[in-house]
Amino acid sequence: MKHTLYLKFILGYVIFGLFSFLTVTLFVPKITRDYLISQKAQSLYSEASLIADTYAQGLYSSVTSLETVTLQLDALSVYMNTEIRIISPGGVVLLDTAQTEPGPEPAQIPEFDPSIGGGSYYLTGDFFGSFDEEVLSVICPITSDYLTKGYVTIHYSLEEIEAQVNSLLGISYITLVIMFLLSLIILIFFTRIVYVPLRKITKGAEKYAEGNYHYEVNVESRDEMGYLAAALNYMSGKIADAEDDQKKFIANVSHDFRSPLTSIKGYLEAMIDGTIPPEMHQKYLGIVLNETDRLTKLTNGLLTLNNLNTKGMHLDLSDFDINEVVRKVAETFEGTCRKKSIAIELVLMGDELFVHADKGRIEQIVYNLTDNAVKFSHHDSVIKIETAEKKNKIYVSVKDTGVGIPPEDISLIFNRFYKSDSSRGKDKKGTGLGLSIVKEILTAHSENINVISTPGEGSEFIFSLQPSDPDEI
Repeated sequence: MKHTLYLKFILGYVIFGLFSFLTVTLFVPKITRDYLISQKAQSLYSEASLIADTYAQGLYSSVTSLETVTLQLDALSVYMNTEIRIISPGGVVLLDTAQTEPGPEPAQIPEFDPSIGGGSYYLTGDFFGSFDEEVLSVICPITSDYLTKGYVTIHYSLEEIEAQVNSLLGISYITLVIMFLLSLIILIFFTRIVYVPLRKITKGAEKYAEGNYHYEVNVESRDEMGYLAAALNYMSGKIADAEDDQKKFIANVSHDFRSPLTSIKGYLEAMIDGTIPPEMHQKYLGIVLNETDRLTKLTNGLLTLNNLNTKGMHLDLSDFDINEVVRKVAETFEGTCRKKSIAIELVLMGDELFVHADKGRIEQIVYNLTDNAVKFSHHDSVIKIETAEKKNKIYVSVKDTGVGIPPEDISLIFNRFYKSDSSRGKDKKGTGLGLSIVKEILTAHSENINVISTPGEGSEFIFSLQPSDPDEI
C-alpha cells in the first residue's frame, strides 16, 4: 500500500478525533465534577460560617430560641436546596431542617468525626451513614470563648451536581463536534491549496522523469506551491529546449559529416571501378582532399566549442595591440582575396590600440569574421575592417558588401550549425560553427557582438573589447 502524504493527514485527522473523544469522555467529566464540587463546597462553607457566627451563636448563648433558629434555617435550606444541621461535638443532631416534626429523642450520629476530612473543609459520601445517597457536606465549627460548642453542617445532593456535569458534558461534546467539523474544513482547505497542487507537481516530476518535458504543471497560486510549479515548468521548458537543441545538433553534425563522407566514398569508388579514368584521378583526389579538410575543420570547430562551453574556461588575459592582430589576419587572406579580386581595407585608429583580452581567442574571432566576409562577398568588392574607441570601449568592425543576411535569420546566425539558405547556396564548405565560436569567446570575455545587415548589400559585425589600462602598458 502506498503511504501518501494525504493518507497520513487523514490518519492524523482520525487519530485527532479519537483522542479528542477519549479525552472528553474520560477526563472532562471528572475534571468538571471536581471543579463543580469545589465551587459548591466553597459557597456552602461560606453560608455555614455565616450561620455559625449568627444563628448558632445565638442558640448556644440562649439569645435566640431553638424554634426561631429552626424557622430561619428551614427557610434558608429551602432557598439553597440543601439540608442544614447543627450537631454537637458528640454527634447529637440538635437541629435538622429535614425533620418536619422533632422526635422524642435527638438523633445520634455514632461515628461522627469532624476531623475526618483532614485539611479539607468538605467531604462527599453518606456522611457517616446518615444519608441514603451521596451528598456534598461541609462542616463549620461553632466556637465561643475559644471552645468548640458544636458544628454547622450543610448537605447538598450530588445528584444535582451530576446533573450539572452531564449538562456541561453535553456542551463539551457539542464543542468537540464543532472542533471536529472545523478541523475537517481545515483538512479540506489543506487538500485544496496544498495536497492537490503538490500532487500535480509530483505528477509533473514523474512525467519529466519519463522524458515528457513538454508536460505543464498547472498550479494557479501565488504562494510557494505556485512558485515551485512555475520553476518546474521553466526547468522543463529549458530541458525540452536543450533536448531539441541536442537533436538538432546531432542532426546537423550527421548532415555535415555525411555530405563530405558521401562525396569521398563516391569519388574513391568511381576511381577504383574505373568510372573515373586514371588521367582524372589527380583532379578528384584534390576534391577528396578538400572534403577531408572540411571534415577536419568541422571536427576542430566542435572541439573548440566544447572547450569554450566548459565552465571555468581559462582565459589567458593580456594587453596587446588589436591593430597588429587585424593586420596579421588580413595578410592570411591575401591569396584567397586575390583569386576573387577582393580588397581588404583597414581603417585602424592610430598605429597602436591596446586591449585587455585573450590574444589567441580574439585573433580567432577576427579570423572567423573575415573568413565569412570573404566567403559571402562578390568578386571585385571591398571588405572593410575598422577599429575605434568610443565611451571607454574598443570596437572592431568587419564589413562586407556581399549577399547579406535575411532579417528573419539575424537572431539565429550565432546558433551552432545554422546556415541561411543563401549561405548554403553560396558556400558548400561552411560548417555553421564560426559565428557560434565567436559568440562563445565574447561571452567568456563578458563582451557583446552586434550585426547590421541588408540582403543584397552586405553585412557588418561589430564587437567590443576592454581597453588596456594605460598605466599597465
